[in-house]
Amino acid sequence: MKRLLFFLLVFMVCCGHVASDRSLSLVPPEPTAPVEPLMIRPFADDVRCRQWVDSVMEELTLEERIGQLFIYTIAPQSTKKNRELLRKVVKDYKVGGLLFSGGQLQNQVTLTNEAQRMAEVPLLMTFDGEWGLAMRLRGTPSFPRNMVLGCIQDDSLIYEYGREVARQCRELGVQVNFAPVADVNINPENPVINTRSFGESPVNVASKVIAYATGLESGGVLSVSKHFPGHGDTDTDSHKELPLLPFSRERLDSVELYPFKKAIRAGVSGIMVGHLEVPVFEVRNGLPSSLSRNVVYDLLTRELKFQGLVFTDALAMKGVGESATLCLQALKAGNDLLLVPRRIKEEVAAVHAAVKHGELSREEIDAKCRKVLTYKYALGLSKRPHIRLSGLTNRIDRPYTRDLIRRLNLASITVLGNDSELLPLDPVVKKVAVLNVGEPNGLKPFLKELSVYTQPKEFCLTQNMTEENRKQLMDSLANYKRIVVGITVRKLSAYKSFFDNFVPSVPVTFVAFVSGKELVPIEKCMAKAGVVVLAHSSEDDVQCQVAKILYGKACANGRLSASIGSLFAAGAGTDVGPRTVPHFIPEEHGMNSQKMACIDSIAQEGIRRGAYPGCQIVVWKDGKEMYNKAFGTHGRMSRNGTAEIPVKPTDVYDIASLTKTTATLLAVMKLYDEGKLNLTDRIGDILPFLKNTDKRNITIRELLLHESGLPSTLLFYGEAIDKDSYRGGLYKQKPDKLHSVRIGASTWANPNFRFKKGLVSKVRTSSHVWQVSDSLWLDKSFKQIYLQKIADAPLRDKRYRYSCVGFIVLQQVVETLSGLPLDAYLEKVFYAPMGLTHTAYLPLRRLPKEEIVPSSSDPFLRKTVLRGYVHDESAAFQGGVSGNAGLFSNAGEVAKIYQILLNGGELDGKRYLSRETCRFFTTSVSKISRRGLGFDKPDSRHPEKSPCGKLAPASVYGHTGFTGTCAWVDPDNRLVYVFLSNRIYPDVWNTKLMKLDIRTRIQDAIYRSLIKE
Repeated sequence: MKRLLFFLLVFMVCCGHVASDRSLSLVPPEPTAPVEPLMIRPFADDVRCRQWVDSVMEELTLEERIGQLFIYTIAPQSTKKNRELLRKVVKDYKVGGLLFSGGQLQNQVTLTNEAQRMAEVPLLMTFDGEWGLAMRLRGTPSFPRNMVLGCIQDDSLIYEYGREVARQCRELGVQVNFAPVADVNINPENPVINTRSFGESPVNVASKVIAYATGLESGGVLSVSKHFPGHGDTDTDSHKELPLLPFSRERLDSVELYPFKKAIRAGVSGIMVGHLEVPVFEVRNGLPSSLSRNVVYDLLTRELKFQGLVFTDALAMKGVGESATLCLQALKAGNDLLLVPRRIKEEVAAVHAAVKHGELSREEIDAKCRKVLTYKYALGLSKRPHIRLSGLTNRIDRPYTRDLIRRLNLASITVLGNDSELLPLDPVVKKVAVLNVGEPNGLKPFLKELSVYTQPKEFCLTQNMTEENRKQLMDSLANYKRIVVGITVRKLSAYKSFFDNFVPSVPVTFVAFVSGKELVPIEKCMAKAGVVVLAHSSEDDVQCQVAKILYGKACANGRLSASIGSLFAAGAGTDVGPRTVPHFIPEEHGMNSQKMACIDSIAQEGIRRGAYPGCQIVVWKDGKEMYNKAFGTHGRMSRNGTAEIPVKPTDVYDIASLTKTTATLLAVMKLYDEGKLNLTDRIGDILPFLKNTDKRNITIRELLLHESGLPSTLLFYGEAIDKDSYRGGLYKQKPDKLHSVRIGASTWANPNFRFKKGLVSKVRTSSHVWQVSDSLWLDKSFKQIYLQKIADAPLRDKRYRYSCVGFIVLQQVVETLSGLPLDAYLEKVFYAPMGLTHTAYLPLRRLPKEEIVPSSSDPFLRKTVLRGYVHDESAAFQGGVSGNAGLFSNAGEVAKIYQILLNGGELDGKRYLSRETCRFFTTSVSKISRRGLGFDKPDSRHPEKSPCGKLAPASVYGHTGFTGTCAWVDPDNRLVYVFLSNRIYPDVWNTKLMKLDIRTRIQDAIYRSLIKE
């Protein structure tokens, strides 16, 4: 258990190091000290290990010590001839290990037990299982290839996979696995590495190599990373001839060598040197790396400080040549273990002779032999192993194994493209055409799962279709609004002519249940598709998962490990899942997307003509997002204008008086719903500070209708200013020496004042807890001051008079009846249950400033740019939480709030308000004004004064905000429209938004886009 925890810790640290390099140069710093391999580290000072190695060394002759450096390949066949060969290499040549080339599971175990019984020194049983036992043994669990695993983002899954492969190897009596492949396959024409590589990115390959190798070694199997110094960018198969790597040292460091360097620093125990010609390291023409001392010793051992076991690639491969002294040359180059020699008798003799003649020192042979024996001890070979044959198949293929294969397959699914946000598919489109490119029943699990969400109709494209049949197929597909192309056939070149002419007028989703490289023949067609889902495999569970992903019911977060032609580059991919905001096609919901496009030009006109630096616009129809775009920038963040930040849909704005309906009114409606207040309730009966004032008889209804007689606004901050601290008045209609700061179209202010002593602080203290700006904190006692100002304010007649003060009073009502501050109550009852993450008062408590659009520049009162602090001064001097202003949000989340009202109080299956309450508050209208109960409405009697577009019906309700915001709900057409901007940044007197009628023109454009029945 301690050893497992050790490997887990090392794996986490190593993966962290690899991940941190993503933002750095690909060339890692040279190691300052050797890193002892993890597997051998616990035995470095183990007395028992040293005693065992010493005892074995004493018994071995020189020839037997040489034999320990050889690994011979044996076919797992129980023939008499094969058994005799096994006896000969084990008994006569005393080889250090065996490599079984492939065949049946039971045969290999039988021969393994037989070989271990014969051996005087237990043998290293090695295996070439890059993707598990199935690479060599029939009937064993088959894991995905490395190129598929390279798409997985969660490296802990790769580690888990390595541990499981190690477990299976141990069940088979194997101590060494010649894996993982650490080659960076950036050459799509590579005939031998290809899908054996984790991909094209050196960083991604490195992280996967470390995860897999650490998993293997934590499971007790020595990993061997290969093929050093890198076989990825070659178009030659080293099994047949010698590949050439004609690259500079800088290039090799940043690509080929990068994963090996990282693996060495992570403490891997084995590296295999490939048969590769690399002129930058070895000047002798035709000398492979595996035989080059410059590569094996100077580069790998001395420069990179690798201390583990160095294996040659198979010495029977043609790429290394056919010399009778290959093994001798390999040992002289610095290799420790010689893999698969052609003629073992001659090779052993050649090494023995070289030692006798001083060409190779005995000390070097002894050191290598001792190193091999130390690893044997670490791998448990101090005792003779025996593998139990009974129950072997069940031990190898467990339910856990099959589940891990399933999880690896699902985690590798990669969504490509989706720029038009086609996924998740819209379930409102019930009829979907599924074009099956492959076997007639090849998509059966996929179609079955699709039928849960839609009504799929299968069409089959066959290789031998006539032109007439293809035309009929095209005509049939033209009757559908959605087409899904499911590919299970691997040779798509036979279908190229069809796809070259396949240009539907509706969105197309390609689903490839094959590897990415198979798609290259039809990449021209896929370039026009809405989205491509690369599933890699046609397994039943993969097909079901892809169907769920298409409808946002399951997650896909894979990233492409290797490019697909020129269409998709390595690293491409996007996350899709249940939280992905679906994108809907307006035409399928009664709207014309071409007519909606003129919203863009209106929004851009506002930026071009200086109405605002940037804006967000969202339109929902029938509860589905039809339009969501951000334009422009946050505004200039510095005097030289170099720090402009583009507006993102998730950025938040100060929504000003839109707070009244997006926050305060929601709370009032909830309390009304719960029977805690009535519209006829008098505020003097609820709020003690107004009980004995002329305001005591004001009702909740009068506050909501703006018919209470309260003033429009009260400048609370005036009570905080020391009136003896400045000369003359605070304001003037024209500038002079004292009034040098412009705060309105025709208003100038005197900034040379001081706040009352003790009332404010530059930092937070125990009593100064209300933050007004970055370096201005207000004493909490100020609440009594502003409440008294409300109580003392003169009351006027009860005609319609828009009043922010009335909503500040409503805030006090909500807080008194709910027992919570307004912001806490709204977060608890509405915002948190709705999953809103960017809607809040005091947004700097949860969001970085970079995600908050500046509200305005305040050179007078707070003397700073207001970014994350409410512009409205009354709200600011309540600590930023007020009933009239102070809420920050983005257009998408504001739309979600208003969709609740349109839905009659419900959203995503959760009820927030009763249907009756929603209907009552959204339909009631004042008898003396256009106002509703808290909501603003169109002015049909005076259209020139209406806050809405000319085409808006009388049923519309919503509100606007001083900072350049609005939100409108149309129950007749099931529409929600939200516009947010910071039109008062930097100048609060900027009125171009209103003069250009931007908000109302956009609203009319929305109505013009409605498709008439």
